[in-house]
Amino acid sequence: MKELYREIEIKMKHGVDHFHDELKQLRTGRASLAILEGVTADYYGTQTPINQLANFSVVDASMIVAQPFDPTQISAIEKAIQRSSLGLNPSNDGKVVRIPIPQLTEERRREIVRRAHDMAESARNGIRQARRDGNDRLKSMEKAKEIGQDDERRGNDEMQKLHDHYINEINQTLKKKEGLIMEV
Repeated sequence: MKELYREIEIKMKHGVDHFHDELKQLRTGRASLAILEGVTADYYGTQTPINQLANFSVVDASMIVAQPFDPTQISAIEKAIQRSSLGLNPSNDGKVVRIPIPQLTEERRREIVRRAHDMAESARNGIRQARRDGNDRLKSMEKAKEIGQDDERRGNDEMQKLHDHYINEINQTLKKKEGLIMEV
């Protein structure tokens, strides 16, 4: 049964980690290199992450600068950022790409918070599914007489504790991110 607990906990932890990674890509109004993760550009016919095409740096709270390794890729990097759903409008001076991070409007902040809530609900559903899988496996083990009814009940209680722990972690992370997004 300990192996089952570990397996279910790994699934739940993976769901929480995925949620954390998704949240990194949400804009908070401050310049952060994490918002550009997942943006790809056409590099000689291959979709390549832009962080592999340029050296990115945060100049101040409202500006990111990209120094391409290959100067011929400036326009590809610029177009990739414009095509992304980040709402950024980069410009280039022939040597570097400047990516200003505009201040978020109240409406845009609320939209980003809604997306964060959707991501959190998706993560919670993953946690619930992992708990359901664990409980179903415990039930089948009990039917096969591998464990007794008391062990199944204890196992269900343990699954619930894991579930509650990871749901609480998602809720706390969402609350922090929402605070970052909504602060002016």
